[in-house]
Amino acid sequence: MCDAMRTFLKSSGLPIAVFVLLLPIVSTVSAQDSQDATVQSVQSAQSVQVVQSVQSGMDVVLTLEEALQIALTQNLALENIRLDVKNGTAQVREGWAELFPQVDLSSNYTRNVRAANPFAGSQAGGLFQSLGFLDWLAFNEGARTDSDVGTQPISINEFYLRQAQGLSDAGIQLESSDNPFAVPSVYFTGIAINQKLFDGRVLFGAYGASKWLRPFNEEGLRRQEQVLLRDVKSAWYAVLLAEEQVDVTSQSVERSRRTLNEVSKQVSQGTAPKFQRLSAEVEVSNLETVLVQTELAAANALDNLKLLLGFPAENTISLRGNLESDLRNEYVTSEAESVTAVALSRRPDLAQARIGVELESIQLQVARSAYLPNIDAFANFNWLGNVPDNRVSYSSINGDPFSFQKTDRGYLDSAYWDRSVSVGLRLTWNVFDGFATHQRIQQRKIAMQKAENDVEFLARAIQVEIDGSLRTLRAAHRRLESQRLNLDRAELNYTYAEARLREGVATPLEVREASDQLDQTRFNFLQAVHDVLVAQSTYETAIGKPIAPSTSN
Repeated sequence: MCDAMRTFLKSSGLPIAVFVLLLPIVSTVSAQDSQDATVQSVQSAQSVQVVQSVQSGMDVVLTLEEALQIALTQNLALENIRLDVKNGTAQVREGWAELFPQVDLSSNYTRNVRAANPFAGSQAGGLFQSLGFLDWLAFNEGARTDSDVGTQPISINEFYLRQAQGLSDAGIQLESSDNPFAVPSVYFTGIAINQKLFDGRVLFGAYGASKWLRPFNEEGLRRQEQVLLRDVKSAWYAVLLAEEQVDVTSQSVERSRRTLNEVSKQVSQGTAPKFQRLSAEVEVSNLETVLVQTELAAANALDNLKLLLGFPAENTISLRGNLESDLRNEYVTSEAESVTAVALSRRPDLAQARIGVELESIQLQVARSAYLPNIDAFANFNWLGNVPDNRVSYSSINGDPFSFQKTDRGYLDSAYWDRSVSVGLRLTWNVFDGFATHQRIQQRKIAMQKAENDVEFLARAIQVEIDGSLRTLRAAHRRLESQRLNLDRAELNYTYAEARLREGVATPLEVREASDQLDQTRFNFLQAVHDVLVAQSTYETAIGKPIAPSTSN
């Protein structure tokens, strides 16, 4: 489901329209983060001593409640889901970040090694050469109209020669280029500021995500916590069952050895044949093999529990408790209809599915917002520098067209540098997109209908799950009561058989049969207890039983 939420955030874009909306959203998210951190710290404090003891290599004895609290704080899979919750919060904040002005700084330097002639292929290049005629005409007009008889009009060639001589006397050398506008070095630095004023997606995308995304992820986390507790309980009971099976098998081995001792005495007294002693020895060897197998199964079950608790496999832990200590009869008389009504109101996964419908509705509104315009405000601040290699400028002296003076300008002279400022509003409105928006709306309607169908299907599945778990729990209780009575009979039967063997009126075969019946009955009884406990845990998970806060130290 977290992947679906990431897709939702990316597709919505989460734009922002009003700046003031950010402050309550950010403060609310921060407050929620603070509350979560407080709850997690309290839970961690309850199990930190046990965790530190395990990490230090000490042999730690755990109760079931302690194991459940440790799993809620140490389980790595659950920690990943908590990280998904935090990641969703970060994604919402990322969307709200569009509320702030977007500031971009750009800067570049260009060296024009060779600039193309912009008038290549046309006669416009001669225009700049003809500008020299204006100076010649102005000089001759002044010579004709002034009162000085010594000044006379001159030819254009003489004008150019005298002007070139004046430039040479002043030490000025003009550059020749095909492009009179080319500048060798060009600098540009600009700051662009863009502020969203209106974007329809913010009304449904960012606001909807900030309202529903966190509850969506938190409901998923709550459900995973319930499932984890169910798995931890199942693993805990599996370890206890395996340890009980080891004890039962050990007792069986001990009884077989006592039987072997009795048969050996009878053989030595000549009252029993040797093959009975051989049979007893084979029986002891077989049971010792079964004992090794049950011990291996118990070790594997304990490793599985360590994995769920978040402990390394090499650490040593022991369990405090027994299978029968958690037996309860409170659920056997429950009515499926009343329990189902309560479960439908508090199952986190169903609440998450309902929130999913809300999110799909937001997706639909986001798709429709594509029909609305977007309005942005922008401001641009630019600094431009056009710096030539030859920074020498010249000017005529006292208006004499043949006498010049030159001036050397620095690299940062204001003549080469300038700035510009522009501000404005930008309206973007898609008028026609080939009916793509209409098709996206249809897709979102279908997705919303599918989400509603998922809610309905999950509600029915919850009802079936509750009915099945309740039937399983009742059947397990009936098997348990039957096996409890049968266990008393099997123990009494073995006691009689062993006494008869000591008196010499029973055979070792009868004792072994009674011992086998007792072992099998004990196994069946322990399995029945285990099945009841697992059925209880499964039923509690099916009805969405809330996780009770720990009251232990």
